[in-house]
Amino acid sequence: MSDTTWELLLPAEIDPAGPERVSEFTATTSIDEYEDRDALLEDVDRFDAIITRTERIDRELIERASSLEIVSKHGVGVDNIDVEAATERGVIVSNTPGVNSRAVAEHAITLLLAVRRRLREADAAVRGGGWDDHDVATDQLLGDVLGLFGCGDIGLEVADLATGLGMDPLTYDPYVDEGTLPAGVSTVQDPGELFERADAVSVHTPLTPETRGAVGENELAALGPDGLLINTARAEIVDRDALGAALEDGTLAGAGLDVFSPEPPGRDHPLLPFDNVVATPHVGAQTTEALRDASLEAAANVRTVYEGGVPESAINGDAF
Repeated sequence: MSDTTWELLLPAEIDPAGPERVSEFTATTSIDEYEDRDALLEDVDRFDAIITRTERIDRELIERASSLEIVSKHGVGVDNIDVEAATERGVIVSNTPGVNSRAVAEHAITLLLAVRRRLREADAAVRGGGWDDHDVATDQLLGDVLGLFGCGDIGLEVADLATGLGMDPLTYDPYVDEGTLPAGVSTVQDPGELFERADAVSVHTPLTPETRGAVGENELAALGPDGLLINTARAEIVDRDALGAALEDGTLAGAGLDVFSPEPPGRDHPLLPFDNVVATPHVGAQTTEALRDASLEAAANVRTVYEGGVPESAINGDAF
């Protein structure tokens, strides 16, 4: 265990609970204290640890960070971190799986309900002086099949909530142990079958070379004209052009999107003009409880490395 003070770089926004928990051995700096990325790169060599949310931790930064011991992700997805470069440099990369799963799952179901019940249109009608309930008559979710494209911690929470709504969860995940799935969650071995059988599909897989663009024209067509797509994972998993075309020509009934490429999307983003799209600004994990828990867990991972250990959630733990 070290008896020195570590320099810790924090994201622009983080619940104070985590940094406070490691304050006895860290001196903290917020990334927003730097005028721009160049200024950060000039100074990054002094940091022993970095907690990151969406900030880009690429090879250039890692190679300049000569004192760096750990990049601790506040969240699950590590696609903003060059894990290969970190491993080459002997830098541990960890994340905080599970801490925001319920929050993201609730948001996915919220988007599903909002799109299915056409809340965007109903809200606009009332604000515009309209009051014709027949214009927004919709179908219930009861008895529908909810396809889960990926069934890790978040997917399991979505399945739990969907079951409570009377839906039938169906998942495609080649990495899941079917024996660990709760009763009532069915599986398929082919992604095409998932989209063919589902009334709505919610995306819950990490962004990897394998999953980039995995939901494309064929998958969306298989969902059918009454189908809905919900994405609270990463925008790049879904082919943006294919989704736009499906929404425009009626191949797909609607979409609920918490993630975009790029982020933030500009006003001219091709998916924003559609009335059958409900959009939110990547806030699926933004609950008070989830933010506090992620902050605490990210800080705990920093402490583990400070004390000479390797966090259980280390992405590249096998290298250490």
